[in-house]
Amino acid sequence: MFHVEPDAEVTDQGLVEPPAAAAVVFGDRLEMARLYYTALAGAGVERGLIGPREVPRLWDRHILNCAVIGDLIAEGAFVVDIGSGAGLPGIPLAIARPDLRITLVEPLLRRTIFLSEFIEQAGIENITVVRGRAEQPNVRKEAGDADVVTSRAVAPLAKLAGWSMPLVRDNGRMLALKGISAAEELERDRAELTKVGAGIAEVLECGVGVLETPTVVISAERLPRSDRERRAAARAKRR
Repeated sequence: MFHVEPDAEVTDQGLVEPPAAAAVVFGDRLEMARLYYTALAGAGVERGLIGPREVPRLWDRHILNCAVIGDLIAEGAFVVDIGSGAGLPGIPLAIARPDLRITLVEPLLRRTIFLSEFIEQAGIENITVVRGRAEQPNVRKEAGDADVVTSRAVAPLAKLAGWSMPLVRDNGRMLALKGISAAEELERDRAELTKVGAGIAEVLECGVGVLETPTVVISAERLPRSDRERRAAARAKRR
């Protein structure tokens, strides 16, 4: 039997009703978020995209956890979500923020099929799916020059930055959803972020006052090309 949070309301079908925070985050698009929850709990589990033990905590640990990063994204931004998997964080973000343009980048066919089917079923108009890896030239051509590149549970920060930063426009930023060790990971890999053109990098929290456990994000800005070139030249002189 799955563990269910004590305050979660469970339907006759075994699905967990959305917590009160969902209405705050999704507003009049809450029913669309419900569709996504149902898709994850059904086809998502059946196709191996989500583990069955995650079903009771899909709302808090996954859907809402992802949607609140919209607090860090400007209106009308172009967002690329790499290693999107089952659509996290891209789909909750697209539901909560219909003003954004979002591209989901995912290499596995079975996952892209799931994503495309759900997007069509739900009628989400501000989102597209690209099959491939972030480091591939065709993906960089199709999904590059993004205002924001997001990711969740994709790779350690140093490797993730190497994939994300080339897709970010100058003065745009990478938003990597991380756990409680985010600060330690940032300090460990800060030098690697610098090498790939990152400027200000910091740990931020989203959903404070809305979610019981805020979402932890590593935010890293991409320096303008001129600053990156000066930094590279300075490194070369020190060698």
